[in-house]
Amino acid sequence: MTFVKDMQPTVSKQNPGIKSVDVMRKIAQQWKMLTTEQKQPFQVASLEAKEQYKLALEKFKAQLTPAESAAFAEEKRQRVAKRKAIRKKKELNNLGKPKRPRSTFNIFMAEHFVEAKGTTTQAKLKSLRDDWNRLSDTQKQMYIQLAEDDKVRYKNEIKSWEEHMMEIGREDLLRRKTKSALKAKAKTKTIATKNRKKTSKVTVIKAKAPKKKKDASGKAVYF
Repeated sequence: MTFVKDMQPTVSKQNPGIKSVDVMRKIAQQWKMLTTEQKQPFQVASLEAKEQYKLALEKFKAQLTPAESAAFAEEKRQRVAKRKAIRKKKELNNLGKPKRPRSTFNIFMAEHFVEAKGTTTQAKLKSLRDDWNRLSDTQKQMYIQLAEDDKVRYKNEIKSWEEHMMEIGREDLLRRKTKSALKAKAKTKTIATKNRKKTSKVTVIKAKAPKKKKDASGKAVYF
């Protein structure tokens, strides 16, 4: 980013009219072409900037009141949580997680949003809500059925997706209820296995050695 900041004015001037994303691509290509020695000044500058930021941040925190420190910490926690949520959502999208089933109103809204009254999204939503409330039960029935069909779609798709996640070792992405069901199933299987082992044990009885006794003629007789 230190290199980008340094090169962006030059590249933009050399390529007037191109989009910012294309400027970034050109700078990225130039960065790749640099040798380790050529990159070093920018890396050193980056490390120095980080140290300066840490010192400035500590100085800033030292001036805060306890209430301001708590508010600052909470703001940081929310930023971190938001970034994590965005990364997780992106990961789930990349892994093809099925979209959740839509509600009856969401289906109605998607169908009529374009022609809804209002110039802003908020106004359109209010208009659609009013239109929905004016529908009769018979008119709503079509959307209720579509919502039920979407629930079935989601149920089938999420089952297949979770089975695939287990195959690739991503049990951490399973829903909570799926994890609970798997634990209960594993526990039941373990108990059943133990019971089978108990019932399959065979008691071994040692055969007694035959007793020897002499008959009237003096011969040994075993019984």
